[in-house]
Amino acid sequence: MKALVYEAPKLMVIREREAPEPGPGEALIRVEQAGICGSELSGYLGHNSLRKPPLIMGHEFAGTVHKLGAGVTRFQPGDRVTANPLITCGRCRNCTNGASQLCANRKLIGAHCQGAFAEYVAVPETNLYLLGDRVSFDEGAFTEPLACAVHIARLLKPLPTQRLLIMGAGPIGLLTLRVAQIHGLTNIAVIDINEERLSIAAELGAITAASLEALAHGGIGSFDAAIDAVGLESTRTQCVEALKPGGIVVFSGLHADASKLPINDMIRSEIRCQGAFAYHSDDFETAWQWIGEGRIRLSPWTIHAPLEQGGEAFERLIAGSGKIAKILLTVH
Repeated sequence: MKALVYEAPKLMVIREREAPEPGPGEALIRVEQAGICGSELSGYLGHNSLRKPPLIMGHEFAGTVHKLGAGVTRFQPGDRVTANPLITCGRCRNCTNGASQLCANRKLIGAHCQGAFAEYVAVPETNLYLLGDRVSFDEGAFTEPLACAVHIARLLKPLPTQRLLIMGAGPIGLLTLRVAQIHGLTNIAVIDINEERLSIAAELGAITAASLEALAHGGIGSFDAAIDAVGLESTRTQCVEALKPGGIVVFSGLHADASKLPINDMIRSEIRCQGAFAYHSDDFETAWQWIGEGRIRLSPWTIHAPLEQGGEAFERLIAGSGKIAKILLTVH
């Protein structure tokens, strides 16, 4: 099979690789569309410790069942599917208590094992989800990032009357905006320095600005809740500074490993902090259901590139050029 292989920082090369054989309880998926995630951009730059070359990345994908391993009964060849790429043990306390994303033995397809930037990828049967007849492969590939946004909102527990700040208009920020709107929030502000991505947030109904100062000049005051979907010290700090006393900030961006925060101010204002990592299977199923119901659509701001142009697609996203929410690599 052909595969896009991460071989060194800023080096992605098309190679011929042997297609994987599905093991017991696995299905071999013929990949149709695979999205590029922000965490993969940091991996491509050599800033992500989970992604070590040589590696076939790719964990946001959809395709068709091609071949079944022993014991697989829920699917048949030709079924159109998407996949939860987070593989967990299913037995530990976190897995059985509704926090499987915190499983100590978790593995991510495209990081700990070979991923979907290839013609075929092997996936456990328990991680596969059928796509409805009216759900495209493009929409199916959005299920995974949407699950992250669903999880963020579940931890935030937003109320329709709250004022929400989202830092970052990348895919997670935009999807979190839509999820918050589904929860009934109407007073949502999004900050980003990329004007083209910020315009997407505006078209989706958000108040937008390039900075907190610009929001303040526009008469927008403090917030009940904030979400950092970037992961830099500056964005994390701004989220904290934007909150009312008693507010909550959810940190989901992973760009910087460590950050200084105004802890004394946070103590005096009783600011609550919450990390948000990946999603539980319930979050993934919610995202899958919402995709099937047509509640989430970013297709006007989604573009495609053939797998062979994957390296160029990574460079384009890093440069931040174009009014693009997501690049999907077309494999077949």
